[in-house]
Amino acid sequence: QQLKRNLPAYLSPWRASPCVFRSSKSELMPNIASDGVACAPLQTFTEEETMLKNMVTKFAQERVTPFVQKMDENSKMEDSVIQGLFEQGLMSIELGEEYGGTGASFFSVILVVEELAKVDPAVALLCELQNTLTNRLFTTYGTEEQKRTYLPRVAKDTIGSFCLSEAGSGSDAFSLKTRAEKQGDYYIINGSKMWISLAEHAGVFFVMANTDPSLGHRGITCFIVDRNTEGLHVGKKEDKLGIRASSTCPVTFENVKVPETNILGQVGQGYKYAIGMLNTGRIGIAAQMLGLAQGCFDHTIPYTKERVQFGKSIFDFQVL
Repeated sequence: QQLKRNLPAYLSPWRASPCVFRSSKSELMPNIASDGVACAPLQTFTEEETMLKNMVTKFAQERVTPFVQKMDENSKMEDSVIQGLFEQGLMSIELGEEYGGTGASFFSVILVVEELAKVDPAVALLCELQNTLTNRLFTTYGTEEQKRTYLPRVAKDTIGSFCLSEAGSGSDAFSLKTRAEKQGDYYIINGSKMWISLAEHAGVFFVMANTDPSLGHRGITCFIVDRNTEGLHVGKKEDKLGIRASSTCPVTFENVKVPETNILGQVGQGYKYAIGMLNTGRIGIAAQMLGLAQGCFDHTIPYTKERVQFGKSIFDFQVL
């Protein structure tokens, strides 16, 4: 319903037909290569997918572009940009309508991320992580109670953050020091995480902690921790070289008390969930990089035509 209210009437078919977001089965239109040989494009879009693509392009140009430089300089995502992503349904693309989502497909997520990245990769990253990590963790491993509690929130206004990396566990991501000790119907979490994406604005965290160090990575369990939980502290943002509007922060846990019902999935299975979700997320990151490259190209070509050296535009030099 959220997406339907905020999209123009001419985009209603996109909202009404979620099945069209799968890989396109529309008729392939031949392209003519430079040697005159007809060939099919690598990807074609249905009419509804084209509508989605155009809608996101328009949103990015009108709602994101005016703030790109400011967000990069200040290392801070504009609140209106975040609000716009939620209003347009771009933070809950695959979620079912019963939770406030749009009921679309993973292909739609990739399409949206690529278009956003053409304007700002930080905004694209926010959208990508919300859809491929936060939403998928809940829908894949969450209990019915957890879904009822959290999915409407992440569809409406709550950002999720995935807490895995630690200062001493970078490439060896599962040598975690963060511990979760069981006390009755609760777990007490102590430890710290580093380089946590979206931590500044996140309202809910997926925290990987070891419940049984003797089992190594097989003791790692995923906990759902709300931001306002006592003992959870988000530290100072990293001053990064790029994608600066997307926050990257340390997060510490000091005797954080989490109910047993906030375990995501099964005890000791957290490492499996992390591997599965991160693999899915890498597809989204590839879309982000592709969109970023296309955005750079789109800005470069007009410049080469305007820049004049030695009596002609640099676009006309053979080296370019």
